[in-house]
Amino acid sequence: MFEHKTIDTADKTAFYAELAQQAGGLMAGETNLIANAANFAALMFNALPDVNWAGFYLYDGTELVVGPFQGKPACIRIALGRGVCGTAAQTRETQLVEDVNAFDGHIACDAASASEIVVPLVRADGSLLGVWDVDSPTVARFDEADRAGMELACAAFMRVNGG
Repeated sequence: MFEHKTIDTADKTAFYAELAQQAGGLMAGETNLIANAANFAALMFNALPDVNWAGFYLYDGTELVVGPFQGKPACIRIALGRGVCGTAAQTRETQLVEDVNAFDGHIACDAASASEIVVPLVRADGSLLGVWDVDSPTVARFDEADRAGMELACAAFMRVNGG
């Protein structure tokens, strides 16, 4: 049985290392992508301070389609190259956006979102699974430590789910 432990957020490196470890434990032995994505989203949303949306957009071969998430209802479909999520999917590079209003082409699913980080999820064979997206109502909520930590947590997710 998985037991969630509260993690001290003062040291971001230690925080994300523990969060990635918890994510790996939560998904251990489970092979269903949707079940793992739902639990990962719930774990991250409840552990990360000052976020208002956390979830997946999964690539269907044509565009990104909303997957398991925590937060308010979201945009359903996003074209590759469009918005922060579509840009991360197309470039295969993490997008760290301090102020979404300054990001040309930002898609405002929730008007309360002020900053965003999106990590592309690329399988071992190089194909795109989708993206991991986290929004905050605070401008400049995410920094380079969050980028490294989110990428670490997503690597744990991908090890279990085709990565």
